[in-house]
Amino acid sequence: MNETVLEKFLRYVAVDTTSDPETGTHPSTPGQLTLGRMLTEELHTLGLSDARLDERGYVYASLPATPGKESAPALGFIAHLDTSPAASGKDIHPVITQNYDGGDILLNPEKQIFLSPKEFPSLLQYVGKTIVSTDGTTLLGSDDKAGVAGIMGFAAYLTAHPELPHGKICFAFTPDEEIGEGADFFDVEGFGADFAYTVDGGAAGEIEYENFNAASAKLTIHGRSIHPGSAKGQMVNAILIAMEFQSMLPAFENPAFTEGREGFYHLDSIRGDVELTKCEYIVRDHDRTLFEQKKSLLQDAVTYLNRKYGEGTVELDLRDSYYNMLEKIEPHMHLIDNAKAAMEELGITPIVLPIRGGTDGARLSFMGLPCPNLFTGGHNGHGRFEYAVAESMEQIPALLLKIAQKYAK
Repeated sequence: MNETVLEKFLRYVAVDTTSDPETGTHPSTPGQLTLGRMLTEELHTLGLSDARLDERGYVYASLPATPGKESAPALGFIAHLDTSPAASGKDIHPVITQNYDGGDILLNPEKQIFLSPKEFPSLLQYVGKTIVSTDGTTLLGSDDKAGVAGIMGFAAYLTAHPELPHGKICFAFTPDEEIGEGADFFDVEGFGADFAYTVDGGAAGEIEYENFNAASAKLTIHGRSIHPGSAKGQMVNAILIAMEFQSMLPAFENPAFTEGREGFYHLDSIRGDVELTKCEYIVRDHDRTLFEQKKSLLQDAVTYLNRKYGEGTVELDLRDSYYNMLEKIEPHMHLIDNAKAAMEELGITPIVLPIRGGTDGARLSFMGLPCPNLFTGGHNGHGRFEYAVAESMEQIPALLLKIAQKYAK
């Protein structure tokens, strides 16, 4: 019996592939290699003889073009293996709600945790559908194991129907996308695709080819601890300087107040004491000029604080992460036109959105592989209230097939 996309998904989320930005290894966690080996074996079973897992956790495979279609563009499909470290990805217990009635979903009877449309109104779009959620203690992993499952379902369908014409089809699964390292060691030349799609989006119909320009900012603040009873004129409180730095940033340019193409500064973590405090920010903007202005403001704030408290008090490690793929996709708008047409033929309404984040596709586009993003059916990623719509996941193989066929005409 053929395995459904949902069944594949449930198998994959059982593997803990949480990435970790602190290990310094590639991949950052061993579970990603575990899932990579699973996928490589499955691809071999399907007859993709070149399927391989490299030492850094990247899985690659391909299907040659069918006879007469060798001149068609080689098309790639990519998803990532890891899940976000923002919430636990260990011991995931999916909750499946069939024929959703529009009310609260009881995720965890013992802890009385509910998934409610009062807090997440997007649920109301899926009355009558099958909702796959968490038990309220971990994330689900639809970001991006729904994409992995959808691509694997597509591979299984293609190999089971050799009569279907197509050009060369390339498959890849990347590690560590969630910590910004998914494209670091991607072998674009070895992958062999002329164009590609990441399958790493949200609701059914989403097509994304604009994303944030992104940077990371790590702040190290050096203080001086003195007994508070005799601290006058001597103590330098690193925690308070961190608070002062934050107060110098625009109050409403943070994720809680922005949407669409509006950029932000996001204080992602702060830890420390009077002597030493460290802050980590992410900086985002769709507009490159505004992005550069945001980075300049961070540097200006550091310069001011060092003048005030002494040179070297505040250190800033500011690094660009990725850029808006729009400029790399615009010369190849057939990627978007074909995806839209394929969706319409399947009765899916295309929804073109700017990504308020990034994907491997953003960096790959700047590495010479134009790579917009397609939906997975997932919602509320990176948290305990993540959910996916089974019917949306099951549409992925048909969509990828339609797109592939458009390049084989």
